[in-house]
Amino acid sequence: MPSFRTKHITRPIYHWAKRAMPGLSQTEREALEAGEVWWDAELMSGNPDWQKLLSVSPPTLSEAEQDFLDGPCTTLCGMLDDWKINRIDGDLSPEIWAFMRTHKFFGLIIAQKYGGLGFSAYAHSEVVRRISMVSIPAAVTVMVPNSLGPGELLHLFGTDAQKEHWLPRLADGRELPAFGLTSDEGGSDASAMQDTGVVGHGQWQGKEVLGIRLNWAKRYITLAPVCTLLGLAFKLEDPDGLLGEDPEPGITCALVPTDLPGVETGRRHIPSGTMFQNGPTTGTDVFIPIDNIIGGAEQAGKGWMMLMSALAAGRGVSLPSLACAGTTLAAYSSGAYARIREQFNLPIAKFGGIQEPLARLAASAYAVEAARHLTCAGLDEGRALSVISALMKYTATDRMRAAIDDAMDIHAGKAVIDGPMNYLSANYRAVPIGITVEGANIVTRSLMVFGQGAIRAHPHLLNEILALEDGQEDEGLAAFDKHFWAHVGHSIRTVGRSLGRALTGARFAPAPARATEARDAPLYRELARWSSAYAITADMAFLTIGGGLKRMEMLSGRMADILSELYLTSAVLKRWQDDGRRAEDFDLVLYNAQSSFARISASLDETIANFPSRGAALILRAITRPRAVARPPSDALTARCAALVSEPGPVRDRLGKDLSGPGQSAGIAALNDAYDKTIATDELRKRLRELSMSPGQALETGLLTQAEKAELDALAQSVARVIAVDDFSAEEFAALLPARDSEAHSSPKSEAAE
Repeated sequence: MPSFRTKHITRPIYHWAKRAMPGLSQTEREALEAGEVWWDAELMSGNPDWQKLLSVSPPTLSEAEQDFLDGPCTTLCGMLDDWKINRIDGDLSPEIWAFMRTHKFFGLIIAQKYGGLGFSAYAHSEVVRRISMVSIPAAVTVMVPNSLGPGELLHLFGTDAQKEHWLPRLADGRELPAFGLTSDEGGSDASAMQDTGVVGHGQWQGKEVLGIRLNWAKRYITLAPVCTLLGLAFKLEDPDGLLGEDPEPGITCALVPTDLPGVETGRRHIPSGTMFQNGPTTGTDVFIPIDNIIGGAEQAGKGWMMLMSALAAGRGVSLPSLACAGTTLAAYSSGAYARIREQFNLPIAKFGGIQEPLARLAASAYAVEAARHLTCAGLDEGRALSVISALMKYTATDRMRAAIDDAMDIHAGKAVIDGPMNYLSANYRAVPIGITVEGANIVTRSLMVFGQGAIRAHPHLLNEILALEDGQEDEGLAAFDKHFWAHVGHSIRTVGRSLGRALTGARFAPAPARATEARDAPLYRELARWSSAYAITADMAFLTIGGGLKRMEMLSGRMADILSELYLTSAVLKRWQDDGRRAEDFDLVLYNAQSSFARISASLDETIANFPSRGAALILRAITRPRAVARPPSDALTARCAALVSEPGPVRDRLGKDLSGPGQSAGIAALNDAYDKTIATDELRKRLRELSMSPGQALETGLLTQAEKAELDALAQSVARVIAVDDFSAEEFAALLPARDSEAHSSPKSEAAE
């Protein structure tokens, strides 16, 4: 029967699919083969195994990691003055640069045997998150050497000699790294990169050696103005066959010391007014030995694979950590401001129009933190989570953008006027940076998460594609036959699950087995219902559209949104379990889940409505029933979630645990003081409102003591300080961003060279 099936049924399908499916480019193949799948594969299966999720160990800090956070990291935060960095000096101070080197902030991920700290992904994330609470420029300065850069690439792919020479120098700051990837013409299209390296002979340290002559023009390169070691991505050419038979090996990564003749650095960009070191770099006829290829000559042409593997740190750790800090700051500060700011004799936190964004802020802060924890747990298991990291980058930074917008709306004019007391404007300026870098969100959403993720995470699709790509027809047909019919069986089961769960309201869908109270069980079941709907929709898309999905970016983007919601909601449920199922947090769990299900329902409905095949759309609509009831959170739930960040309690306390320590701005310090005084005098002010008296009148009539009057006066002064906005004299205004004294502010690059 298998032989009959292969010859008479599978073979025609195989040849049809081979004609219909466009061939994979080398960069597409490398992107698909980079990294691995994890919980995304369970969600894509349509029948996630909740025990696998709940058995993932929560991320924890070692004693050394906790000591670093409590010691050097806390000290660094106390040294930072974000207003001064961004608006006066335009850079970190020399003392801060020196402190970062001394305490190995640039060697967080470098192994201890090479002189680094050897931190886990979670510890790395915690360091970036805490610094981001205080200063974006300082956080970005720490992020870059520990994410996409020479350090990580050397760890993953470097030769022993390269590791032994460069990693200790990177760990202690003798070398400051940057990585040149984005070309003037290339952008998100690596194949359009114009930077070249030609293999040939040249002079190196007084000897003629085999090497590469480089020419490049890169921009948007963080730390480029001050770096001493540049990691460079370029197209390698070998016209004389000195490395092998291929005259164009392709994208390659190499190490370029910036003191070589022909290298130009030093000019700066101003990234949204956020003054971290960022700028262009060019190279003209720069010669390096062939040994400077990361991993040696045998890694020539494998640069894109390297980059796809290494991007997990920047996408999965650094940027989500920054986004988590921004979202937390927005929620915490907005809750306090809405509680102390009164209109019509009522805190604006009591207004329904304010409660809506407050609830979104509270829920997003909980969800992004949950997803950060889950992703770090996966990375710390040693997994290269290429799809989840891309998903996390675009989802977390997009949540941060929405959170900062909500916070700006709540603060109104307070947030518009910049100055030392404005604790939101720096994050507002930083939003486009997170959205754009390490894969622009538009491209990540519309091309990568579903386009790459659905293929990688699907239990059979990648194997089918690779079978179609097999040059030997007999072997390719045999492999295709095996995986195609397994795919058919999987799809039939998924249809049954999706239809059954849709018709029964997910009542019989799987949920974790527990002997205790299961308030969250219906949420797991509903999530399983949408997972099966997503899986069968993806199958139908590949069946009816095939390779044309590459060009249907709006449809692909909606499918990416669904996968992102499935992942974040899984993370929320996992966090609630890991935290001991705190009763006070359940409203946030419920709000996140209901919001997510409503968004999934809408995205699925829009996806099906835009299917090119109307027949397929009708079938999908009948199976998945995307318009079935998936209501967003009720007004009552919204009000309760808003109160969690505006009223005192354990939720607000946990949210603000890193927003009252060293390095916090004068604005946050004043906000905390006013909030504490507001809560402490609630009963006094309530009594005065009932009496319809001012504090002075109540004092005169003996209904208020002198001490109580003093408390209310102190509150009024504290609230006035928060509500006030900064202003400057003509002389003060002229002093902003003055020309810097070159002797007083020696560049970190020159210090590194010394």
